[in-house]
Amino acid sequence: MMAITAVTIARLRNLFAVVVLSTLYSFLMATVLVVLDAVDVALTEAAVGAGISTVLLLGTLYLTRSEEAVPVHRAWLPFGVALVVGGLLAFGTLGLPEFGRPDSDIHQHVAPRYLEQGKAETGVPNIVTAVLASYRGFDTLGETTVIFTAGVGIILLLRRSRSDESDRPTDRRDGS
Repeated sequence: MMAITAVTIARLRNLFAVVVLSTLYSFLMATVLVVLDAVDVALTEAAVGAGISTVLLLGTLYLTRSEEAVPVHRAWLPFGVALVVGGLLAFGTLGLPEFGRPDSDIHQHVAPRYLEQGKAETGVPNIVTAVLASYRGFDTLGETTVIFTAGVGIILLLRRSRSDESDRPTDRRDGS
């Protein structure tokens, strides 16, 4: 279903339908994350991907047209760059251990240390909270800063656009 949704999103020109399908894709991704026992990440995906992103995209769509403009020419350069980057990312995964392998480095060194010494080192009894707030605190702060900055940017754009509506020229399609 995720692949079908992604292909449909790429083929659509109606931006409202793209926003709705993007929300659906985010919920499908959250479902996959729940199946993989990453409930905390699934909750974040549902809240940010489906919740906040949808509101911000609908607010942006309010200020624009609902149909994507037909491109003047084919975008071969971005397509080529995407293929090269995708190939490099796929190549980079060749050195990773097999998915779920119990003797991989993460299960031998990092996870046992977090489980055994997490409470003593952080003072937080919940290990998930200890990892997110203490061990990965700067990462979590960075993610929060990005989301906050995006939200403030959209609010400023919406505020500016509403105050400038009286200054906008009217869209005349009759050529006069």
